Amino acid sequence: MNLAPILDEKQAAANMAEIEPKYTQQEAHIEAQRCLYCFDAPCIKACPTGIDIPAFIKKIATDNLIGSSRVIFEANPLGASCARVCPVSVLCEGACVMLDRDQKPIKIGRLQRYATDHTLIDNDIPVLFAPEKKNGKKVATIGGGPASLGCAAELAQLGYEVTVYEKSKEAGGLNTYGIAYYKMTPETSIKEVDQIRRLGVKIQTGVEVGKDVSIADLDKNFDAIFIGCGLGRMAKLNVPGEDLKGVYDALDFIEEIHTQPLHTVPVGRRVAVIGCGNTAIDAVTEAKRLGATNAVILYRRGEEHMPAIPYEYGLAKADGCEFQFYTAATEIIGENGRVKAVKIAKTKINDKGRVELIPGSERVEEFDMVLLALGQEPYVKELKSFFPGLEMDKDGNIVRDFATGRTNLPRVYAGGDGANGGREVVNAVAEGKRAARGMHDDFFGEKVVGPVQATRYGMEGSPPSPVGSGFDWPVRAPELEKEYYKTHPRKERSTRRVPIN
Repeated sequence: MNLAPILDEKQAAANMAEIEPKYTQQEAHIEAQRCLYCFDAPCIKACPTGIDIPAFIKKIATDNLIGSSRVIFEANPLGASCARVCPVSVLCEGACVMLDRDQKPIKIGRLQRYATDHTLIDNDIPVLFAPEKKNGKKVATIGGGPASLGCAAELAQLGYEVTVYEKSKEAGGLNTYGIAYYKMTPETSIKEVDQIRRLGVKIQTGVEVGKDVSIADLDKNFDAIFIGCGLGRMAKLNVPGEDLKGVYDALDFIEEIHTQPLHTVPVGRRVAVIGCGNTAIDAVTEAKRLGATNAVILYRRGEEHMPAIPYEYGLAKADGCEFQFYTAATEIIGENGRVKAVKIAKTKINDKGRVELIPGSERVEEFDMVLLALGQEPYVKELKSFFPGLEMDKDGNIVRDFATGRTNLPRVYAGGDGANGGREVVNAVAEGKRAARGMHDDFFGEKVVGPVQATRYGMEGSPPSPVGSGFDWPVRAPELEKEYYKTHPRKERSTRRVPIN
């Protein structure tokens, strides 16, 4: 049986509608006025890009949405995307002092979206500007995802000429092609890319480094290179039947949803998703929302081991997706060249922490579509070919100085998933920014602290924020609040700014 679209246009659009619509003005005011505007706000430290969260929320409370948006984008040029996709429950909101009072944390993500939508989406108001006079240095970035865009925006505001090389049709990386549609549509990512273009950054799409432009050309024509290529193809399951029709890379499935009309995307009636990270959750939920009768996660470990954050897990369960833990796919069974079923077996964790199949536990379940979400493979072969001598760790991650992005090769910097193994969008942006500042320090001996803003509507910008952005909060910590209090006892957290009326 060939896969085919299941829902009509109206139903597909309704099912894939965003789960958290933008606040109304009244809703935003009420939520903003709950904030205590902490002086030493832990939410800032929990944000890898160091957004001055109390400042932008206070500006929302006074209807200064351009000012609020500027605070956000100065620190995080992809602030609109991050407002939608950041795991706020284990970042800023998870560190909110309202938890001390046994109250719900401030809805920082939704307030951030309210402000950034006003300038970026609804009114197309520029808030980031680069100096007219350039500093004479040129930088190339490989890849057009969050790390490269974060690096490029920071460099442009410091006076560099930057060219971004992206092999896909649009820049933005997973923000454009790989985020669940009900969280964020490609429009938001593309508008952020356009805002970065306005800084003077050249973004060349449809250009693959190593094929359309050589590393030798980059080395000759640029003063530095930033590697922000992210990760590559999804890892293989390595079981019989993996090459059957109906077996897809989960990211390819999600990309099709982003590039085709929703009601034309083929989906199986019974869909198995193998893996249990955030991409697996996105894939299984979207399959269910596009009409799959059964959308099932098969995960060889337990619920307590899954990489997906609890919020994403809760979304999938609320949508009626099924989870089979301690279950491994051992074979994909086909008929006439297409997926018909999956042979699965129960598993256990041995005393060495490894997964073992339980003898005699195998059974067969019918599925007509299988999505692989086993984690992406690094570009080890390509990078070693492009950059002989580039140091990489045993997992294939680029080794670089965390604070500056410097690799072991002169004038070569790195950040994002290709260096950290795969984290969140906000981490990639932060690493791109740190690399840009590392370059600036190397070239000019100037250390940049706080958000960079060269000019503001033709006027000199405000001084840097007193809060640095070097703090890297542990992403995916399921009990962030407990972790935070290990180093920040409650009794020491009493220095708060009095709310301003």
